[in-house]
Amino acid sequence: MGIVGMGGIGRMHALALAELGDRARLVAFSGGATADVVGGAVRLAPHDVIARPDVDVVAICTPSGTHATLALAALEAGRHVVVEKPLALDVGDALRVADAARERGLTVSMISQRRLEAEHVVLKQALDDGALGALRLAMTHVHWFRDDDYYRAAGWRSTAAQGGGSLMNQGVHNVDLLRWMCGPVESVTAQSGTLAHAIEAEDTTVATLRFASGALGVVTTTTATPPGFPATIALFGSRGSVELGQGEVRRWDVPGVPEPGTGAIASGAADPLAIGHAGHLAQWTRIVDALETSSPVPVGVDDALETVRLLCAIQTAAATGAVVRPADLGRTRQSQPGPQL
Repeated sequence: MGIVGMGGIGRMHALALAELGDRARLVAFSGGATADVVGGAVRLAPHDVIARPDVDVVAICTPSGTHATLALAALEAGRHVVVEKPLALDVGDALRVADAARERGLTVSMISQRRLEAEHVVLKQALDDGALGALRLAMTHVHWFRDDDYYRAAGWRSTAAQGGGSLMNQGVHNVDLLRWMCGPVESVTAQSGTLAHAIEAEDTTVATLRFASGALGVVTTTTATPPGFPATIALFGSRGSVELGQGEVRRWDVPGVPEPGTGAIASGAADPLAIGHAGHLAQWTRIVDALETSSPVPVGVDDALETVRLLCAIQTAAATGAVVRPADLGRTRQSQPGPQL
């Protein structure tokens, strides 16, 4: 394995890989790190990590605006890709990554570790089995807080063009969870604003969704609500309802389905690195299983692409005031250049 971007999230990947023992070996990385997480791996420039002959899988843990460019470079070099959320900032770029993976017979897995948390696994199965009945309303709220030092520490967090903002950077996991659980989104309306920080990107977004099933949904994301609160998901069906926090079942009214246990999942409400690496380990374990057996990887490129479509639809709706159909995106949108590496 090679890791491009050994910052806080890159360190989570390194810790997860170390726990896989002989099944995975980190041989190269780029960026800063300490010896306790990289072992005998060598520090190289990003593209040298990708080009290194003994790297089979490249994990991309760099700022969001570079994800698509680096994923394409890794695929062109013949490497499988694991990429932090989101896959890309633009539907056109996500489509190019998906096309490159198919053309080369390689895999791309987007890190969506929250799908693997016990309560989300049980809720997804309950939905698929019809235990909640017909879904009527779905809501997710990510009411977090980031202080000014957070934005000063990394300039990309302040700009929409590089993936900053509460929706694309903080809200992405819950948007992904909502889409994964509730199915395709037919249309979106949204508003956004910068309410608490001197940054170019939004720090608060509110969106309404109409799912293909007919259910309605609400998404709110913000980094402007101190001290920060655990993200929540609430689903209401014709037979039952559920509300989940982060590592917490707040309400479980699902006939015939026992309330699930929860893991020791910490919230990133006030500290982005408080989440720990257990979720990354769970997804990496499944990725290695898939590569060893030539099976589909978890959260593959087509799945990741649909989350990008929804995120971009919300952004477009907020910018234009129009009702936006996610399925229409990707035909005329132009990719935005990422920062130079």
